[in-house]
Amino acid sequence: MTLKEALALPKEEIGTLRADLKKRIEERSDINAYIALDEAGDGVPLLIKDNIQVKGWNVTAASKILQGYVAPYNATVIEKIENAGLAPFGRANMDEFAMGSSTESSFYGKTLNPHDPNRVPGGSSGGSAAAVAADIAIAALGSDTGGSIRQPAAFCGIVGMKPTYGRVSRWGLGAYSSSLDQIGPMTQNVEDAAILYDIISGHDTRDSTSANVEYAPVAPNLNPGRKLKIAVIDNYIKDAGSEVQHAYQKAIEALEAEGHTIIHKEMMGAKYDIAAYYIIATAEASANLSRYDGIRYGNRAEDPKDLKDLYLRTRSEGFGEEVKRRILLGSFVLSSGYYDAYYLKAQKVRHLIKNEFENVFEDADLILSPVAPTAAFKFGEMADPLQMYLSDAYTIGVNLAGLPAISLPIEKRDDGLPVGLQLIGKHFDEQTVFDGAMSLERAVAYEKK
Repeated sequence: MTLKEALALPKEEIGTLRADLKKRIEERSDINAYIALDEAGDGVPLLIKDNIQVKGWNVTAASKILQGYVAPYNATVIEKIENAGLAPFGRANMDEFAMGSSTESSFYGKTLNPHDPNRVPGGSSGGSAAAVAADIAIAALGSDTGGSIRQPAAFCGIVGMKPTYGRVSRWGLGAYSSSLDQIGPMTQNVEDAAILYDIISGHDTRDSTSANVEYAPVAPNLNPGRKLKIAVIDNYIKDAGSEVQHAYQKAIEALEAEGHTIIHKEMMGAKYDIAAYYIIATAEASANLSRYDGIRYGNRAEDPKDLKDLYLRTRSEGFGEEVKRRILLGSFVLSSGYYDAYYLKAQKVRHLIKNEFENVFEDADLILSPVAPTAAFKFGEMADPLQMYLSDAYTIGVNLAGLPAISLPIEKRDDGLPVGLQLIGKHFDEQTVFDGAMSLERAVAYEKK
């Protein structure tokens, strides 16, 4: 059942829907998409990533260090979904503190890709993507710092949308990198994504980064018949795998057949995006995660010798290896003598990246881009952290520039593994992003089953 269909159900049928969903979740527990089947309210069930505050839930960001913490309030997006007749229904597995591209670093164990249990579902919102793909969630909320909604959506064959930075309130989202994080919808189709996007969007005075700009609902105004100018970045696709290149060409032909104009552009190499992102994101992470000290909330080391021992052991025992790695990287680039050489330079490159997108958008309405260089990789295949970081090459520029983007499935490989692409739009022009995505979705006619 789609989100649109579920929202149209009479109230007395929602209980049956929830019961059926519980049964399917139990049957597919092998995927490990759900951390827990918590419930809050009796509305249409919506899966919530484990870094979004739901009052009374043990929200842990899939980390040992937050075991025992109970959220004392609802995030703004939770208030908004409840006002729209939805209800939080289960905590989705994720990479610890949203740091990862495979959902392998979770304290609760890895999530499996429902298309192939030997492959990752993507990350960090891997639990959300896998659950929607396996039909054990009608829809889900994820968060996207460098591709964490779009990449798992592509790997699992669903739709994942990252809004413009500031369009959706971050109040109540566990902070990883505050200037990059955004909450967004993960759904079965583009229309559902537009519906959920409308529900969670809007200005919030509690979030200092929330944009106080005019907002018009997208879903009632969807127009897949609009003719758009869509840019393709020729030098980007050259580094992608053959299956992604094939899907890219299929999408271009489908868009042209729908009457859209394809224009060819080139951009600065993605290696600059990666360098800038992993400096800025880790620097902000080192600051944001300093609050987890064993004093205020969550897990703490037992029988410390003194305060310093409490801090050291709580953080050493509580954080996983990838989180520790990023905290150390972030602390290094912010340290005396390195701030100018690394962090300040990365911010300048970020400005160049933003300008590059703006230059392309002078001639185009949207940009068509890969989401990842390949389809879902096997567990353990990206054991080298640098190799894992390089897999984010196509998504992180969108976060650095604060742009909206949507990932949708284009085709399946011979082994049934989905291949997705993304459409990137101008700041606060989500209407065009969804219109273009709906047109592409209809044109490629991806078959879910």
